[in-house]
Amino acid sequence: MTALYTASATATGDGRSGHVRSSDGVLDLDLAIPKELGGPGGQLTNPEQLFAAGYAACFHSALKRVAATQKITLTDTAITVDAGIGPLPTGGFGLTVAIEAELPGLDEPTAKAVLDAAHQLCPYSNATRGNIDVQITLA
Repeated sequence: MTALYTASATATGDGRSGHVRSSDGVLDLDLAIPKELGGPGGQLTNPEQLFAAGYAACFHSALKRVAATQKITLTDTAITVDAGIGPLPTGGFGLTVAIEAELPGLDEPTAKAVLDAAHQLCPYSNATRGNIDVQITLA
């Protein structure tokens, strides 16, 4: 594959309690470990929130592209991604993903077909397929 775009970000400090910055400075954030993982939580973001935001935006874009290709009109759609982290039975930590789609005006079979096609197109879905449990539901 030839990359059409490459994003670059650097993490510094104490990892999950450190800082991240994109090479262009648009993303420039302090991080905090969530309370659920033993950290202070609070008003700072964490890697799971950043992953969830990226996946949601990417999946929504794939959904819109699939719908346009199939000449399906989408209005007032939303994609919510919940990214979970927890210990693996084999050691280390793993992620789970739950994608919830709001597709008003589409019947269930059409909505599911569009979601399945978006899941095949989305780069995040392709990167996680076979590695992360991803559940997709209609709201």
